Amino acid sequence: MITWMQRHKKWLIITIWISTIAFVGAGFVGWGQYSYGDKAGAVAKVGNVEITQGDLQKSYSRLYAKYNEMFQGNFDEEKAKQFGLQQQALEQLIQQSLLVNLATSYDLEVSDEELIAALTKQEYFFKDGVFDKESYKIVLSQNRMTTQEYEADLRKDLLIQKTLKLLPIETSENEVNILNTLMNISDKINYKILSQDDITIDTSDAVLKPFWQTTKNNFMTPISYDVKYLTQEKVIQNYEDAEVLKYYNENRTHFKDDEGKILSLEDAKETVIEELNTKATKDKALRTYIAFKKGKLPENIVFKSAKLSEIANPFDTPTLEKVSNLSLTSPYLKPVLIDNVYHTIKLVKINPSVPKSYEDAKSDLIPMYTEQTKKKKLQELANNSVATFSGTNTPFITSRDIDKIEGLTQTEATEFLQKLFVSDKKSLYSIKQWKNRSLLYFGTKIA
Repeated sequence: MITWMQRHKKWLIITIWISTIAFVGAGFVGWGQYSYGDKAGAVAKVGNVEITQGDLQKSYSRLYAKYNEMFQGNFDEEKAKQFGLQQQALEQLIQQSLLVNLATSYDLEVSDEELIAALTKQEYFFKDGVFDKESYKIVLSQNRMTTQEYEADLRKDLLIQKTLKLLPIETSENEVNILNTLMNISDKINYKILSQDDITIDTSDAVLKPFWQTTKNNFMTPISYDVKYLTQEKVIQNYEDAEVLKYYNENRTHFKDDEGKILSLEDAKETVIEELNTKATKDKALRTYIAFKKGKLPENIVFKSAKLSEIANPFDTPTLEKVSNLSLTSPYLKPVLIDNVYHTIKLVKINPSVPKSYEDAKSDLIPMYTEQTKKKKLQELANNSVATFSGTNTPFITSRDIDKIEGLTQTEATEFLQKLFVSDKKSLYSIKQWKNRSLLYFGTKIA
């Protein structure tokens, strides 16, 4: 394996670097978009490294996102098949696995400190300019990844980068000159950045109501349940000494001190009586439940009523879940303990979800309408302004001069300049959805 890698190391390293950059720079666009079956199933094994369906899925999605970016959003599954994207994804993983095997053979590893240092520099997880643990969890959750999965991927890519540094590349002077020429192409540009914050949206009833009419099925009331129920207050009664002693002997391991030693009957007696009362309360609640089911409750008994839903629940979440599993043909719920009181519940009616009224939906409607309308107007602004906009002029810059583009993060500036410098057009624009904002970048080469 090492002989093969040494023979082909120049192209192997270039390919692996592209793959690594794809991981670090792809963000989360398209992650988890495609499935090839069981994520845990192995599709190949390279040395001691297994390539799973999940690995293949993520590699494919990253490549798909990169190609879609190159094609300015016009990449689809048909083009993916023409380009052999799935085979490319597998080949990348095989090349990565070769390097992981090599790293293992030389006992290379990535320490927790190195992993944390790399992780906390990734701007996907920044809040107010610094790494934020909660944002980290939220972004991964939105992309259906666990922290363990992400950190394992990142650790592997850091290991690959560390291994690549041990493989020197011999290059000719012409190759170096070609790369330098490509990397140092410079131009003056005129650019302008607009965001959704620059767009004002009318949210009066006159425009919101028609929008609500077409989207009201997105604003539904929660399913609710009408129930009636009985409560069983705690039973308090006196017990013969023999009964107390018997219960103590049968359950003595319940009664221990702070050091875990079993208490004597004298020291445990109060707790024993408490447990006997709790048992008697539950027994009485169960007898009431059986009488309730058989219709044998006293005629003068008074039921309590309640309506349960996700937004109005007088009980607790576990009880709501149990009630939701009842049916009108099997409506009785065994006694449940809520705030130390047993409740015996019968389902009376299920109220299905229905569209909210305009007034009830309005608070949720406004953010949805505002976001959709701003995106639409941002697109219209892009279409109408590319040819005539006037922005900020830069000195001569290259695709690497991200610090000279003010108003964008490093990641956004990198993407913007790369698109501008590889484009054969004089002008371009790009709309970027980044976390909770939309940005519109204009760029025109003027040199």
